Amino acid sequence: MEPGPEPRETAYELFQRGSRMLADRHPGAAAVLLERALALEPGKASILEALGQAYFNQGDHASAARRFAAIVEADPVAHYAHFGLGLASARIGDRMAARRHLRMAVLLKPDNDAYRRALERLGEDAA
Repeated sequence: MEPGPEPRETAYELFQRGSRMLADRHPGAAAVLLERALALEPGKASILEALGQAYFNQGDHASAARRFAAIVEADPVAHYAHFGLGLASARIGDRMAARRHLRMAVLLKPDNDAYRRALERLGEDAA
């Protein structure tokens, strides 16, 4: 008897594998898996967030910004997405957007020191 086709991985399985690759500092491999997961679950915030992190960590800040922006558009109070979008915006040279999103992250989560430090690093000239 001939074996049937291999079962396809679920979005959750791809997300889990991609998250492990991200944690193991393999952002390129993580991005491939997470893009596949996103194709199965379009708009899923957890996948978009991990994908934004993967793109940011591999230096593709424009792609990271697009992924974080998609989360912010769907959920304007997603503090981590504002933080990620702020960092990515700073890296692509949009300091005004960076400051706006980092301010929002601090406003939404005032006890987060990482958010506050990122905003301080931009300096006052980014206003």
